[in-house]
Amino acid sequence: MQAAWDAVLITGASSGLGRALALACARPGAVLHLSGRDAARLEEVAQACRAKGAQVRPAVLSVTDAAAMAAWIGAAGRLDLVIANAGISAGTGGATEPAAQSRAIFETNVTGVLNTALPAIDAMATQAPGADGVRGRVAVIASLAAFVAAPGAPAYCATKAAVQRWAEALDATERARGIRVHAVCPGYVRTPMTARNAFPMTFLMDAEDAARRTLAGIARGRVRIAYPWPTYALARLAGALPPALKAWIFARMPAKGQAG
Repeated sequence: MQAAWDAVLITGASSGLGRALALACARPGAVLHLSGRDAARLEEVAQACRAKGAQVRPAVLSVTDAAAMAAWIGAAGRLDLVIANAGISAGTGGATEPAAQSRAIFETNVTGVLNTALPAIDAMATQAPGADGVRGRVAVIASLAAFVAAPGAPAYCATKAAVQRWAEALDATERARGIRVHAVCPGYVRTPMTARNAFPMTFLMDAEDAARRTLAGIARGRVRIAYPWPTYALARLAGALPPALKAWIFARMPAKGQAG
């Protein structure tokens, strides 16, 4: 099941899952607002979406720029679906996580999500409800890492846990205003971000498959969209282990590399 939304806004749309989501939403009659930091890659995605019949309005900007994000979202007009997808990933490489890396991950993965979701929710609150009674939907891309406090990627796991919990808690109150908020928690997705991982990634999936699962979950109205289920089950099991045992296990596994 996948709905056809008329007006969609996606951050981090120039590569990886964001690119796959944009292409999956592209169709005749759709208006796509796409952002990214790389102008050339973003334009390539825009052209691919236009080839599928969509109208595309690309914007080169960073989700960490609150004023620019608010202005962009405020000028978009009606929005049926906003996907806060932009994010960055890095680990410790088996050492202490650098302070600058930790701050950068939090700034993009948490503050960047807020810079996207909050103005989107404000805009949607003024929109007329659709035929289904929903004024708009906001999807936050978290991760199955949200359920595991992995010592090799403390900032990444913490940021994904923060936005996952925030989105799920917020949906309970925002749905009273006709706005739905979804927490999307994918497992390993084949993207440039995961290509740097030097360890086995169980149940690795293509970005196109992840996009399909994400949009299908949103269309079904699920608050938490976690996939694939075997990785989700493993993440929940690992997250339930005592911290000392978990640290012992992870210390014997390959560490996620630091940002290059």
